[in-house]
Amino acid sequence: MPIFQCKATDRGGNVICRVVTAASRKDAAEILFTEGLFPADIEQSREAETSASRPGFRITRSDIENFTRELASLLAAGLPLSRAIRTLCRESSKPSAKKLWSDIHDMVSNGMSLADAMRQRPKIFSSVYVAMIQAGEAGGFLDLVLEQIADFRSREQDLKGRVQSAMIYPVILSILAMLILLFLLTYFIPRFSSIFAEFGGSLPALTRGIVSTSGFILKYWPVVAGAVVLSVLGLRSFAGRQEGRKVLEQWLLKSPLAGKLCVRFAFVRFSRMLGTLLNAGVPLISALRVAREAIGNQTLAAAMDESIENVRKGVSLSQGLANCPQLFSGSNIEMISVAEESSRLGPELLRLAAVNEKELDRNLKTAVAFAEPVLLFLMAAFVGTIVIGMLLPVFNLQELIH
Repeated sequence: MPIFQCKATDRGGNVICRVVTAASRKDAAEILFTEGLFPADIEQSREAETSASRPGFRITRSDIENFTRELASLLAAGLPLSRAIRTLCRESSKPSAKKLWSDIHDMVSNGMSLADAMRQRPKIFSSVYVAMIQAGEAGGFLDLVLEQIADFRSREQDLKGRVQSAMIYPVILSILAMLILLFLLTYFIPRFSSIFAEFGGSLPALTRGIVSTSGFILKYWPVVAGAVVLSVLGLRSFAGRQEGRKVLEQWLLKSPLAGKLCVRFAFVRFSRMLGTLLNAGVPLISALRVAREAIGNQTLAAAMDESIENVRKGVSLSQGLANCPQLFSGSNIEMISVAEESSRLGPELLRLAAVNEKELDRNLKTAVAFAEPVLLFLMAAFVGTIVIGMLLPVFNLQELIH
């Protein structure tokens, strides 16, 4: 969506510079009018609009984490926000990062909040990240929130890395099994088929089925390959839509093993985010709304809405979270209740996150240990079925020769 550099005046005649994201100049003017401002000049910033899509413009997680931690240090040292961002821009050695920090600096210098400036780059700064920045700016403790964000992202990345590492071996086994099956069906079986055809006779039903499958793949392989590619693309498109992602998440939650892992992973993210925000001084309701976005599962996040509303009406946090038993067990609710009474809610939530993260790590190792023999058994079953199907006619070879 286009970004517009706007100059406007308020009712007192003061000139205000704003950066507005809108579909057109007319929409940008309407946004200014709704804020009680009178536009004087609106110019579209093409450079800001297209910079993120330029070749080589790539911002890594490490870039964001370093920027967050260094900005927190500069703000804690007493530097104004605009000067701190300009310092980071000047010291950055990566052109893409320098360009991004420069754009953010220009927006902040023109009167935009840091959260609004980062909101212009949704592919780089997540909604959770921006919400935490907004809470820190509103509360006047931006440096603390930035430091907490850096720590949170570091731990979050470490947790995701362990999950991905645990999935590597099962994925490799699955790919290897598919490649072996493809080799048998397209290279091994056709050579046996030509031998059997020379003798004639009636082949066993299993052998005929395997040979027919091999022949179909060889004859219509472009159709088969196209169907596989379209299926993968269709699944990715379905998962990319909000409705499709919700369906997949609900399916995962209902599965016996993956569901337990998903719930524990969501609990770790929620507890760490909420504890981090509370330790930084963010009000409870604002912290709950941000932590809800950090859950990463639409179904579980939607279940939190009623809990947040109850807390907003004056119910204690433990009583409000008790309305979401799928995410919060009875023991966790009791520990949160005791932490509320002793005014140690933030540290206790971080402790619960650490404890459940260790338990999640053990569950992942157990799941992988269970998945390995299952995948090996399935691989052996597929390959064994094909081998048996090819060997069955050999036992009747003498009869076929006669």
